[in-house]
Amino acid sequence: MANLKDIRTRIQSVGSTMQITNAMKMVSAAKLKKAQESIEKMRPYAEKLTELLAGLSANLDAELGGDYAEQREINKVLLVPVTSNRGLCGALNSNIIKQTLRLIENDYKSQEVDILTIGKKAYEQLSKKHKVVANHGEIFDDLTYENVAKVAQKIMDDFVEKKYDKVILIYNSFKNAATQIVKTEQFLPIMTETTESNVVLDYIYEPSQAEIVLELIPKSLKTQFYKMIRDAWASEHGARMTSMHKATDNAKEMKAELTLQYNKARQAVITGEILEIVSGAEALKG
Repeated sequence: MANLKDIRTRIQSVGSTMQITNAMKMVSAAKLKKAQESIEKMRPYAEKLTELLAGLSANLDAELGGDYAEQREINKVLLVPVTSNRGLCGALNSNIIKQTLRLIENDYKSQEVDILTIGKKAYEQLSKKHKVVANHGEIFDDLTYENVAKVAQKIMDDFVEKKYDKVILIYNSFKNAATQIVKTEQFLPIMTETTESNVVLDYIYEPSQAEIVLELIPKSLKTQFYKMIRDAWASEHGARMTSMHKATDNAKEMKAELTLQYNKARQAVITGEILEIVSGAEALKG
């Protein structure tokens, strides 16, 4: 009977876990719908704006304010990995951390590298062995353009002041609920757009080029940064929903196996009791 009690306790425990994972799946599914709609509507606009920005930056004069497009010798690099503040979302966070470490150890092993993390998980792992200058996990508590723009502006100011020669973004791009793609994008300096013959595309500016430089480029960079955060946000909920769905299915299978095991053990106990009764009855007859 002690064995039956242990199995019954495990069944109850698995059942409770299944309820929790199922509830988390439903919450993530509800949040995912909103996040997915937001990034799918924003992505075409942000990508086109970045494309136009690349073409514009190719024609900038340094005196006109092409500070964000200035190409200089790379001595110091800032990496910006984006993870979630919470776990239970599969390999979403570990993929970003692995990619960040790969960049540090391979691509930029000859440069001085600083890290600005967005998300608690990246900060916890990377701060153990590497220099993390700041963490902005609070962005996800109130994900608005204004809050994200403040972080983007600080990074842009550091680049203009030549604290960093290159800024790289590492984040998960949302494809669907089951698939997130790790992307590594250059944020600063702005990549210039050229044709296959390496001829820089020309544009007619309206209003003046100086005004566009002062107004459009900073806003475009902030929009690009906001799109990246939105992409990571949608990826987190998609990964968590998928992980919790799998966890719920596994819990169901485990509960079914334990129930079968419990029934077999219970049947064995009943059979044993019947045998004892029959044996006792036979003994009395003798």
